Amino acid sequence: MKPSPYPTLLSPLVVRNLHLRNRMVMGAMHTRLESMDRPVERIQAFYRARAEGEIGLIITGGISPNLAGRMEDDAPAMTADADLDWHRAIVESVRGTSTQVCMQILHAGRYAKFDGCVGPSALRARINKFTPHALTTQEVYETIAAYASAARAARDIGYHAVEIMGSEGYLINEFTAPCTNQRTDEFGGSFEGRIRLPIAIIQAVRQAVGPDFAIIYRISALDLVEGGMTGDETLELARRAEAAGADILNTGIGWHEADVPTVSHNVPRGGWAYAVRRIKDAVTIPVMASNRINDPAVAESILESGQADLVSMARPLLADPDFARKARLGQAQRINTCIACNQACLDNIFKRQTATCLVNPRAGRELDWVLQPAVPVKRIAVVGAGAAGMNFAFNAAERGHMVTLFEAGPELGGQLRLARNVPGKTEFDEMLRYFRNRLTEEKVTL
Repeated sequence: MKPSPYPTLLSPLVVRNLHLRNRMVMGAMHTRLESMDRPVERIQAFYRARAEGEIGLIITGGISPNLAGRMEDDAPAMTADADLDWHRAIVESVRGTSTQVCMQILHAGRYAKFDGCVGPSALRARINKFTPHALTTQEVYETIAAYASAARAARDIGYHAVEIMGSEGYLINEFTAPCTNQRTDEFGGSFEGRIRLPIAIIQAVRQAVGPDFAIIYRISALDLVEGGMTGDETLELARRAEAAGADILNTGIGWHEADVPTVSHNVPRGGWAYAVRRIKDAVTIPVMASNRINDPAVAESILESGQADLVSMARPLLADPDFARKARLGQAQRINTCIACNQACLDNIFKRQTATCLVNPRAGRELDWVLQPAVPVKRIAVVGAGAAGMNFAFNAAERGHMVTLFEAGPELGGQLRLARNVPGKTEFDEMLRYFRNRLTEEKVTL
């Protein structure tokens, strides 16, 4: 048998009750599929496709521990018995596969998009029109208890782990950073006061779920905002999180309001791994790298060089639900690579639309766009080998049609060939490479 080109990436990992088949994690994404006004079957199908694609762990989009912490009015929570059936459906989506599923507990804090949002202090985020109510000390303690209750419910329903979201500028991160925490009680002021909330939450969650259930804490490796945590403070928080009961540290890069690009195409692949390495060197538990990891060779390099123990990929799993399986089979050239355009994922979310993917329009539409065998089979001519023509051609051929693709120019690709020449847009080459490979695989005549 030919040796795997990604031995570290494909190696298993056991952490308490978590038994991961590989080191690849689908990071939490807000897709709006999880919104409570949408049928749960849609997000079930979305997760199921990624589980069948052999990803080791799926981390859900953020689930609020209380009503004040929801991202939007219709965002999911774990607050009442009425929520339990929805969560059971999520757990059921991976049943029968080797993939495990982790519920992310996220309190949106001052990023919540409704009047009545809360934060450590009454300071409005520049990306939100609502000014938060400053939590009272009693409300902070109630929030800690809500995290513990949500984690206990997640364990009882059948999730394999919980992730406590402490990065990207959400509530916990707002408490840890001086720029957003102007409190004068025990949860503000000094470094000890500012980290009191995350440590108390981890401790409360550990007490609630017991010693055998995995807890992931997502720490902000770099805030990238003026008045954020210092590097030394971040490392000390990592150590304290481990001591408090965290089993794995996931890493976030930058707040949502940061001016520094963190996930766009002009960020080098794996470009933030250096910040993750500093955290890994400070703790003894596994650490997860994230952001702009869209290629199995890059992921393997990060792990093999000791910069991290796992890799979290979110948008790459929008682009190709079979990313992990193709990596295992040594078929990296068959991966539909995320080009970091953000045009159909992040842009859609900011417009309050469902996320999908420029290179994979089926993402989020798994129940709508199911390719059935063609009856009857036809001979089809497709004129023009731009992005639309190529996509139609290989999809029609996959259904069984006999397809001929005509192009007057010397090369395939149409405007994709122009797009890739824009500075910083070289990732569009990956889209063109994938389309060409699919045409060959489906035996489209050119």
